[in-house]
Order: sequence, then C-alpha cells, then structure tokens
Amino acid sequence: MHARFLALHHADKPLLVANAWDAASTALWQHAGAPAIGTSSAALAWACGYADGGALEHDALLGKVREILRVARVPVSVDLEDGYSDDPQQVAVLVRELVELGVVGINLEDAGKPADLLVAKIEAIRASLGETPLFINARTDVYLRGMASGEAAVAMTNERLAQFAKVGASGVFVPGLSALPDIEAVASATALPLNVMTVPGLPPLDQLQRAGVRRVSAGIGLFQHAFAAGLQAARAFLEGDVTRPFDRAMPYDDLNAMFESLR
Repeated sequence: MHARFLALHHADKPLLVANAWDAASTALWQHAGAPAIGTSSAALAWACGYADGGALEHDALLGKVREILRVARVPVSVDLEDGYSDDPQQVAVLVRELVELGVVGINLEDAGKPADLLVAKIEAIRASLGETPLFINARTDVYLRGMASGEAAVAMTNERLAQFAKVGASGVFVPGLSALPDIEAVASATALPLNVMTVPGLPPLDQLQRAGVRRVSAGIGLFQHAFAAGLQAARAFLEGDVTRPFDRAMPYDDLNAMFESLR
C-alpha cells in the first residue's frame, strides 16, 4: 500500500484526497472513487465528540483509525496535528502504533512553532521505523496562521520545507496557500510533492497542476458539507416536516449493499 500511495503523488494528475473521519465516510468516499483516504484531524476529533486542537484522546484516535482501516481498500494516511506532543519520542511511539495498524502515511504539522521541533519529530520517527516505509507529509502553518505575508511568507515557507525535506519528509503540505504566484514559488523550490488544501479562492485544478501541485486535500470541507445537510434535515423534521427532509437521502439498499461488499 505504501508504494501505491507514493505512486499517486507522481501520477499524471494531482492526487485528490477526500478526507474522512470514520468507517462510514471512508466507505462512501471510496465508493465515490477516492484513490486514497486521508483523515482530517478536526473532523475525526469532532466525530469522536472532541474539539479540534489536541483534545482527541490516544485510544479514541487509534480506535477510529482501526475502524477506517477495516473498511478501507485503498491507502490510508492519518492527520496527526502536531503529533499530540512536543516530545519527539512520544510522537514516534504514536506513529509506530499507527504503522503497525496498517497506516501508510501521516500528516505532521509545525503548528506555528519553531521548525526545529518538527525536524526533531521527523528524525525520531525515521529512527524509530528504520527501514519501514512511511509517507511523512510535513506541514507548515505559515499561511494558515498568518505567520508572515507576501514575499516573507514564501521565504519562510520555503526555508521550513527545506529543513523538513533534509530529515526525511516525503511530501510537503501548506494549507492556506492559495495565490497562484505563491504556489508556483513554493512548488519550484522543493523537489517533494506539494500538497494544498481547498480554501476559498483556490485556483482550478488544471492551474494548480501547471503550478506544480501534486496533491489537493478536501480538509474539513466534506465533514462541513455532510453535517450542514444533516442539520438542515434534522431541523426541518423537528419543526414538523416529516417527509421532505429525506427526499434526497441515499437509498437504504444502496447503503447496505456498499457495506455488505466490505465484509
């Protein structure tokens, strides 16, 4: 699965990652044609009843990943925020647990902290895994957190990505990066596959591909869409409309057949 996942980053078109949060969303996106599944740390935390931002408990994370892997027939990558710890060794232990479950990739972010900390985490992970392959998608939050702007943001991003590449990152992820000139400047400065995230103002896929993007993540978008639709239907039902909220529902037979096929 690792070789398959790696190859998707070097295919004719950018890899589109439909981010999931549980077994059901994994099965649905897979059914829709997703070539790989990536979790969204925020969506997965919300699905477990936790707020985003490091609150997700260790056992809840592993339990949800096991559920996802049980139904997945495509490579699975897990978004780990900052590894849920500032201790590189603790992060490495968590990553090893995920790899032993069958995960082939992770996202690991600098969370706006000094780049040296994520460098140390990547080094610890590589030392712990030895020859065991893992796609490490190293993320910087320069744009997402507004750590700099204009040319300074490009320079800071490129400096951080170069540090991550040097210690064994497999790909680089810059959420919040959306201006085409900045995307081109970042993509041209790294030999690693560049991942961006769907945000308002993101250029069309063909332009992203020409700019050098190799992976596009849906982020929390699919979770937001699914739960907005669910909330709207629930409100209509609770207000007394007992039929129309479900006019666009997926048929029972289709849903059940999809899960039957995953036995």
